[in-house]
Amino acid sequence: MSKWPIGVFASVDDGLGVHLDVVQELGIPTLHLHCPSPENRTEDAAKAFVSRAAEIGTEASCVFSGFAGETYESIQRTAETVGLVPESLRDERCALFRTTSDFAKWIGCDVVALHIGFVPDPSTDSYKDLIAKTQSLLDYVKDNGQNLHLETGQESADHLLHFIGDVDRDNLFINFDPANMILYGTGDPIEALKKVGHLVRSIHCKDATWAAEDVRGTGWGAEVPLGEGDVGMETYLRTLKELGYEGPLTIEREIAHDRERQKADIGAAVALLTELREKIG
Repeated sequence: MSKWPIGVFASVDDGLGVHLDVVQELGIPTLHLHCPSPENRTEDAAKAFVSRAAEIGTEASCVFSGFAGETYESIQRTAETVGLVPESLRDERCALFRTTSDFAKWIGCDVVALHIGFVPDPSTDSYKDLIAKTQSLLDYVKDNGQNLHLETGQESADHLLHFIGDVDRDNLFINFDPANMILYGTGDPIEALKKVGHLVRSIHCKDATWAAEDVRGTGWGAEVPLGEGDVGMETYLRTLKELGYEGPLTIEREIAHDRERQKADIGAAVALLTELREKIG
């Protein structure tokens, strides 16, 4: 794989990503695949995906696991519902994540990813249980020949590094999403990238604008087309280059409710990233 291939977040059934026909139409060579719904995480479905991906000239560089019941309608609801943090759902979601890992293995992908959620206070029993269950998942995915990437957003860079240090597994890394830092109000994305860069193994190219100062951290920022927000895409890519990152530049545009606009915005993002990639070298 060449340095900085263009990628996109894609789905084969449910999910926020584009469908594979858009991947084919735009000629995108890599993708972060939103794991199929649980009933479609079968070896036969995996074989069908591999065949279709080969047909359109793409491959999955990462398989992302979301969970039924997650909602991003507000930051508070996100904290209550997303990832492995909700205690009443933790065991069930850990079991489901193992099926994501198995599906990734069947399609030949050695990276799985998820949002861990809003990590609780380190002094709590909930935190200690979360550490233990995350360690168990990491041991499982390691047996499947995989690394796990935690997507940034809910935590500050320092908090995320503290959590990863406590988990203490050598196959735990970061999927860096700069827009999420802005959307959640958890820190300047370029400063955060420099702090966690030694653990970054995959990235999203997504853009956003900050929420107003008086609600930052409690109210959402706004996702916008790539290059129109506050991330600063050229600075972002130059920082990635300084850090030695050479993996896919994976575009994520979370407007699945408007598929035509989503496709148009991703097409424009491909053009922008191609231009910046050539400029930066």
